[in-house]
Amino acid sequence: MITPAELSAVMLSLEVAALAVGASILPAIAVAWVLAKCRFPGKIVLDVIVHLPLVMPPVAVGYLLLAGLGNASVVGGWLRDRLGIELAFTIRGAALAAGVMGFPLMVRAIRSAMEAVDPRLEQAASTLGAPPWRVFRTVTLPLCIPGIIAGAVLCFARSLGEFGATVTFAGSIEGRTRTIPAAIYAWSQTPGGDGAAARLLVLSVLISVVAIVVSGLFSRRVLDHAKRERRGDA
Repeated sequence: MITPAELSAVMLSLEVAALAVGASILPAIAVAWVLAKCRFPGKIVLDVIVHLPLVMPPVAVGYLLLAGLGNASVVGGWLRDRLGIELAFTIRGAALAAGVMGFPLMVRAIRSAMEAVDPRLEQAASTLGAPPWRVFRTVTLPLCIPGIIAGAVLCFARSLGEFGATVTFAGSIEGRTRTIPAAIYAWSQTPGGDGAAARLLVLSVLISVVAIVVSGLFSRRVLDHAKRERRGDA
């Protein structure tokens, strides 16, 4: 039977993951569009920066966030003093750290969907007089919905499983920032806590499996659509 403390960790994880996806989705769409559709000097630099969290140690990402946005930093102090916004060791900080770690996965899924869109459809809309923003809103974006959903699901799942960056930037405060991974670690180090850690482990595995299946289904829809378009051109 799941205990109140375990339920708190699950609910906090879901809230953090939802906040991370909500804060990331619009920037991810914008960055994916730039990487998929634009050519400019320094594009490779942007691509590297976006994907850095995938290869950096999560603890290093959390430390950079703490150094840049912690209460003792210039930006973090300004946010706290001028706007009353605290990020370090809060649920907002946990969501930010999780979102940073999941952002590359979302961008990659959306970018793949945008690259699968037949450019002739966009060119036809432009030929009919539609400005670029309208082409994006009426042609590109609707065709990319499966990829956006797949990316959001991947980001959500990555946020649920994030530990290193989150615990470094937001800590592991029970009832405030102790998500499932932090709770598993805490209980695994506590005498008699193996049962709680095992229950949360099973829950995290189930959530991850569902997320992978859902993301795969929507990614398959993007690939199938691209294949149908190519067969139609043949």
